[in-house]
Amino acid sequence: MALIPSQVLRVAILLSYLSILCHYRALDMPARQTYGGSWKFLTFIDLVIQTLFFAVCVLIDVSSLLTKGGANREQERQLRKLVSLRDWIMAVLAFPIGAFVVFTFWSLYLYDRELVYPKVLDNFIPQWLNHGMHTTVLPFILIEMRTSRHRYPGRRQGLAAVCVFAVGYILWTCWVQRVTGVWVYPILERITPLARLLFFSVLTAVICVLYVLGEILNGYIWYRPHAAKVKGE
Repeated sequence: MALIPSQVLRVAILLSYLSILCHYRALDMPARQTYGGSWKFLTFIDLVIQTLFFAVCVLIDVSSLLTKGGANREQERQLRKLVSLRDWIMAVLAFPIGAFVVFTFWSLYLYDRELVYPKVLDNFIPQWLNHGMHTTVLPFILIEMRTSRHRYPGRRQGLAAVCVFAVGYILWTCWVQRVTGVWVYPILERITPLARLLFFSVLTAVICVLYVLGEILNGYIWYRPHAAKVKGE
């Protein structure tokens, strides 16, 4: 038996994200007052994704508890829809985008923090909040992957959805620059248009790789093709 029930872990993680969002929204940062507000930052978008994902997880736990032993077909059908939504968000958004935020942020931060997180931000964002946005995201999603079985969509459909999100965010970033004249991330100011195009292409490829990595990791944890085949026979 687990030391901490998975349902309790999900509630704790959801409350953690709600706290992070509330503290982030309370910050008085100049960048948030410009066009696009917080929505131009992938970190904030990812926080919203993770919060919604764990909210769906908790809703499924509560629904399962309330309907346990007395669920009719309609309730079971609605619950299956919620589970399918949870699995889709996990596969297409929560894991690849969350892992991407952690990977790219700390890679660029260690190389030259001014490219992604200028030192001036230390005056606005406390260290614990920075880690809440850029570090604990990955452990939290791995905990959920380990405690619950998730069904991934077909790889083509999944990769297509991930690419749509990536391209959509890139276009949004370009639009913000067109309106304000300033790139959301300092690194984009320092490279040529051709290098920028290559940069966007590489990042899209990285997100796709992370999607496949999540699919493989989930399969390694939960699926045993050989055992399933023997059982089917």
